[in-house]
Amino acid sequence: MALIELGVVALDCPDPASLADFYADVLGWQAGGEGDWYEVAGPAGRRLAFQQVENYQPPRWPGQEVPQQLHLDFDVRAADIEEAEQKVLGLGAKLVWHDEGKRDFRVYLDPAGHPFCLCMK
Repeated sequence: MALIELGVVALDCPDPASLADFYADVLGWQAGGEGDWYEVAGPAGRRLAFQQVENYQPPRWPGQEVPQQLHLDFDVRAADIEEAEQKVLGLGAKLVWHDEGKRDFRVYLDPAGHPFCLCMK
């Protein structure tokens, strides 16, 4: 084991249970938790966490009035990008940037307003 290892990435949000369910469905992982802290767990110990924050203000992408602070990139085979997009949109994401084949990624907002990308590999 390294001296320091990444444990979990935690995202602030107004409703951690519902945002954990969103990402669990996106990734096919398992969600769990209680109160103001939920996590989704995947293979090899990978985890994302969601913590409730009062008066949460979602990032304003691409502007910086309320900066994004972080975003998540998810790899998708280029041949599967349309299917992946339909999946995240069906789960409640919102498409906010797509450069019609000129770039290899698309930008979405999750239900709490965090930007994330589907990156074609």
